[in-house]
Amino acid sequence: MSVRAVLSSAVLIAVGPCLGAGLSVSVTDLKGVPLEDAAVYLEPTAGRAPPLRARGIEIEQKSRKFTQLMTVVQVGQAIAFPNNDTVRHHVYSLSQAKLFELKLYSGVPEAPVVFDKAGTVIVGCNIHDKMVAYIRIVDTPWFGKTDAAGRVTIDGFPDGQYRLRTWHHAQPNLDQAAEQVVTARGDNAAVAVRLDMKGVAK
Repeated sequence: MSVRAVLSSAVLIAVGPCLGAGLSVSVTDLKGVPLEDAAVYLEPTAGRAPPLRARGIEIEQKSRKFTQLMTVVQVGQAIAFPNNDTVRHHVYSLSQAKLFELKLYSGVPEAPVVFDKAGTVIVGCNIHDKMVAYIRIVDTPWFGKTDAAGRVTIDGFPDGQYRLRTWHHAQPNLDQAAEQVVTARGDNAAVAVRLDMKGVAK
């Protein structure tokens, strides 16, 4: 399998031309350090992605922090924000992709929050400034996030042409995502993505 290097908007991607039933993605910075909690997703270049995969998602509050730093969801997905902490929290977002506010509460709010627009949402607590969580909303059901080794596997997508996008919450440009058009032809493939993290505080 040939390998191409593509440089776009300060993001370097090394990718083979053929995907298939399963896609294994490894995400690192330019020095080869694995990047945990990177969102990786496939968007069809023609037509629309399948309907929302209904599933319950929670971002819990405990020990005065959100238990998930980064969450990936499909457009239209609802997220519950249970507060299982010993103190009350005031959860909110001022992000363009979703503006919402859950005023000072404990337990589970009456209704989850529906994320109906693709983009990035930063969630905070109006009482505890150090609390932060990131939500990446994608317009596709084929997505995942990398583990501590910087790896994730995406499967279940049909043959066709896709945009492979990779995003990390610590990129200098928060809404910037690496992009490469790839073609699925029925074979498994491994892809290495290298993100330029210059300017990120260590």
